Amino acid sequence: MKLRSGGRRLGCVFARRCLALVLCGILGAEALDNGLARTPTMGWLHWERFMCNVDCQEEPDSCISEQLFMQMADVMVSDGWKEAGYEYVCIDDCWMAPQRDSSGRLQADPQRFPGGIERLASYVHSKGLKLGIYADVGNQTCAGFPGSFGYYDIDAQTFADWGVDLLKFDGCHCDSIKHLVKGYKYMSLALNRTGRSIVYSCEWPLYTWPFHKPNYTKIRQYCNHWRNFADVYDSWESVKSILDWTSSNQEKIINAAGPGGWNDPDMLVIGNFGLSWDQQVTQMALWAIMAAPLLMSNDLRHISLQAKTLLQDKDVIAINQDPLGKQGYCLRKEGNIEVWQRPLSNLAWAVAVRNLKEIGGPLSYTIAIASLGQGVACNPGCFVTQLLPEKMKLGFYGWTSNIRTRVNPTGTVLLRLEQRIYTTPETIIHIL
Repeated sequence: MKLRSGGRRLGCVFARRCLALVLCGILGAEALDNGLARTPTMGWLHWERFMCNVDCQEEPDSCISEQLFMQMADVMVSDGWKEAGYEYVCIDDCWMAPQRDSSGRLQADPQRFPGGIERLASYVHSKGLKLGIYADVGNQTCAGFPGSFGYYDIDAQTFADWGVDLLKFDGCHCDSIKHLVKGYKYMSLALNRTGRSIVYSCEWPLYTWPFHKPNYTKIRQYCNHWRNFADVYDSWESVKSILDWTSSNQEKIINAAGPGGWNDPDMLVIGNFGLSWDQQVTQMALWAIMAAPLLMSNDLRHISLQAKTLLQDKDVIAINQDPLGKQGYCLRKEGNIEVWQRPLSNLAWAVAVRNLKEIGGPLSYTIAIASLGQGVACNPGCFVTQLLPEKMKLGFYGWTSNIRTRVNPTGTVLLRLEQRIYTTPETIIHIL
């Protein structure tokens, strides 16, 4: 999707309403039965950073080409990205030739992809990684390349024959909402008929919202993850708008998320140009809380050590990939502070405290332990670890105690709470 749309900031719903979300059954909807995306997908996607740059003569190192994806695959292995869990190297729009071949099959641009997608897939697989590709449900892609309308079976089989492992299916240039919905369903079935395991990433609800509320129960039956809101840009305003939209609409979308199907707030832009350090921390922390696919769009060949360390933080990734598979939510907003929380496996919870101010200095905020995790996360007590912006063991907190935080403007403090039923005499207990 290559459009931007505005969103109203409505703020978070409060604890009682969010509690109802959890109790009504996060995993109530039936998931797409392809056995994939049991935890949120992790990888790299070219769009936000490299867009539709097809000028390989003037910009050979940043054009959409076989070379770009091979180099990213190399770096993902050599620099620890694969080890951290990032496994998909994903192509977005602008990889195609302007026309299909004589058999009606899509083909890669022959100058920029001289070996075709099949050779690229083999190269990526040789690195122990997986390849993602892009197509569109309509008559053309958003950038004007051939769309899949009328060719769903042919395209699904072509992707399977090439060895593709993920399909991002956009929704530009559709004749009608009926055409869009039928196309997304049909391509899901066509991919499954190939017999190859292909993660199916949809933009179905994004294009449905202007007409009516999407049917997330149905979307989850056909898609492994789905975009709800406009494309992320390399800017704080963009990241904020995504978070605001998500918290304002969480009652509509959270029930659909769980193993096999995830709400996708779009790419991580950490390591690029538009976000301060605190804002990069906020994106990483909240994408973990939201159980979002972690699809980076940056230049892994030229990334700062600070951004790399954040993106590869194993404790934060563990929250994102938690096998319980429940999406977190905004628990409350008090003044210029938002508190988000997410239930984790083994009676643990993740809590994010976000400073909404963009002026002044850090804000101090005190959290009553009893208000977190539906009141049971730390009953009778729990160990608390601050994971971001830096890791610190904060110690044992009893149910009646408070956590005092200090959060930079536009920043977030991410905490992990692990329940402890019994304590020893040596345990340090924080009390009021």
